[in-house]
Amino acid sequence: MFDTSEGFRHTCFITNANALEIDAAALECRHRGHARVEDRVRCWKDCGLQNLPFASFTQNLTWVATSLIAGALIAWAQMICFDGELKVAEPKTLRYRILHVAAVLVRRGRRLILRLDETWPWTETLRRAFLRLRAAFP
Repeated sequence: MFDTSEGFRHTCFITNANALEIDAAALECRHRGHARVEDRVRCWKDCGLQNLPFASFTQNLTWVATSLIAGALIAWAQMICFDGELKVAEPKTLRYRILHVAAVLVRRGRRLILRLDETWPWTETLRRAFLRLRAAFP
């Protein structure tokens, strides 16, 4: 139906916006911005927002707030600390590669030292992320 042999991907969206007031490029920009919001909501669902484990409204409200903080921290860490593949990775990937590593944070001689498991495949990535975090907040 569409020409995919040359690598083009066609998308369409339906809107009730007045075509005389807003041009197609502005509509496309608005649509892509909303897609990013939906992507972030999907990532927050992976951080615990998908299931509300308690029967009480107040406890579930606390759970939602905690999972949103976790999602925001992951998004912040991706912007500040990581590059390449981990900068755009899903929360499940970050949880496996970064958050499950055996590490100890040690203070020695007024210095903060991160001791990592040297056999972990992503040790160097985590070391670089820690150095970027320390450089961001001296």
